[in-house]
Amino acid sequence: MRYTIIDSTLGRILLTSDGDHLTGLYLDDFDRILQRLGKTSGAKPIGDDELGLFAAAGDQLAEYLAGTRTAFDLPLAPTGTEFQRDVWQALTTIPYGTTAGYGELAAWIDRPTAARAVGAANGRNPISIIVPCHRVIGANGALTGYAWGEEKKRRLLDLEAGH
Repeated sequence: MRYTIIDSTLGRILLTSDGDHLTGLYLDDFDRILQRLGKTSGAKPIGDDELGLFAAAGDQLAEYLAGTRTAFDLPLAPTGTEFQRDVWQALTTIPYGTTAGYGELAAWIDRPTAARAVGAANGRNPISIIVPCHRVIGANGALTGYAWGEEKKRRLLDLEAGH
């Protein structure tokens, strides 16, 4: 696993890679995340292959945060259970500028009674923003369950609503 930390208008972002795919995008708590991933904080060399992937991810994130990009084109490889990967794949089908509820997402993956499990999988999404877990809201329209805080979730949703 390789990683880098980039600056953005949303703050510092930790990107992780397996060398060929983006495996993580985190907005906070980098030391804990790196420790969980078996790495210690501090600078690590980035190979030429990752430099291209991390540069592309940084460029696409900057365009998204500037309001000029509505979809990402990056190789992704999130690690999780089959159910989690199904949920994360379903997240990528929520159109830019719209939201969906946990129950809707559960129905989309043919698990209509699994709204709570969908919520748990959504909360474990390792590739925030690019796999748009921020687009999932509570049944009553409340901003619920964003690992990086309601303020960042509101900021991302407002960004998308403005375009």
